[in-house]
Amino acid sequence: MLRLSLASATVLALAVPALAAEIPIGHLADQSGATSDVGVPYAQGVADALAYVNRKGGIKGEKMNVEMVDYGYQVPRAVALYKKWTGGRDKVAAIQGWGTADTEALSAFVTKDEIPYISGSYAAQVSDPTGASGKAKAAPYNFFYGPSYSDALRAMLMWAADDWKAKGKTGKPKYVHMGGNHPYPNSPKEAGEAMAKDLGFEVLPAIVFALAPGDYTAQCLTAKNAGANYAYLGNTGGSNISLLKSCKSVGTDIQFMGNVWGMDENAAKAAGEAANGVVFPVRTAAVSGSTAPGMAMAAEISKVSDAAGTAYRPVHYYTGICAALYMTEALAWAKDNGGLAGPNVRKGFYQKKDWVPAGMEGVCVPSTWSPTDHRGMMEVHIYRAKVSGPTDGALPDLMKAGTIKLEPVKTVTLPRKSEWQGW
Repeated sequence: MLRLSLASATVLALAVPALAAEIPIGHLADQSGATSDVGVPYAQGVADALAYVNRKGGIKGEKMNVEMVDYGYQVPRAVALYKKWTGGRDKVAAIQGWGTADTEALSAFVTKDEIPYISGSYAAQVSDPTGASGKAKAAPYNFFYGPSYSDALRAMLMWAADDWKAKGKTGKPKYVHMGGNHPYPNSPKEAGEAMAKDLGFEVLPAIVFALAPGDYTAQCLTAKNAGANYAYLGNTGGSNISLLKSCKSVGTDIQFMGNVWGMDENAAKAAGEAANGVVFPVRTAAVSGSTAPGMAMAAEISKVSDAAGTAYRPVHYYTGICAALYMTEALAWAKDNGGLAGPNVRKGFYQKKDWVPAGMEGVCVPSTWSPTDHRGMMEVHIYRAKVSGPTDGALPDLMKAGTIKLEPVKTVTLPRKSEWQGW
């Protein structure tokens, strides 16, 4: 059954059926904090996928006992929950984690305790399992599904350099990093600015805006007056919506580039015309409405919490499914190869190359992890948000009518450069 902690300020029960408790799994979710706008659909995808696996018999016939807790994006709560999950007899076999600050704070703990930790943070700083890069501490038990924040930004800057030329612009385009002064938005800052310089951009001083919604007119005027042409948005959709609206109101002419959490269907609806043209990475090879083979299984997973099968699922939901299924297949391998101890589960992630969870073909991007490199994918799918009219209707209707579209722009496959690992 899905146990719910009393330690959290806010605990949300999901529509998951009671299950025989066998394999303890921790699930850290932001349902109420600064990143909950994207944390809710991601956590729902994780929870539904784990419940679906249980319905199908669990891990080689053994059910998972999943405890999902809303930690409100508070690092101390994450640490307290981790200690609870690992301090007793029923130590968790793996954890589905979330934010960058807590993932980095817990990295030393999961290394010491040998707990596989699959985060919703794509900080490159936890992608080096040995520390050989010299740019990050060894993080042998940290995994994530998706390109790192740094690699996604590198890919978008490559696209931006081509975009500048395709538009017939001359001179150096100006690039600016924008986001909260927080480990998550800051994670790719140095890598992005270095890449921008290499590609011939003039790099402007970074502009800080908070992770929470607000009035960001001052930040937009700063970017406008500096002549920024391309801007990276390091925050999640909630605060980015405010910034995009503020920048539209002051008449900026900037090509905005979101991070994987920086734009989605809900953000496009909320920002309306201000979101039109924003490019951002999508971690899956398909989005809602796709006919990829794996969408059939995704639809069945979605019915765990939406029996009618009519709920619109944004991009983060499918990403959550993939993150959960990679973990369950690693657990299954471990169960057949010495048991569910952390080192075996970790080895389970290394057994396949260009790996797609069974049934999710065309949805989960083929991923490869190795004992020396936890950059699961170097493939970055860049999409553009298109908004062509008023967005005050229901999201499913707006998507069906094409008022909001997610248009594929380009897929960039980055070289697996060793000097890029860890930052």
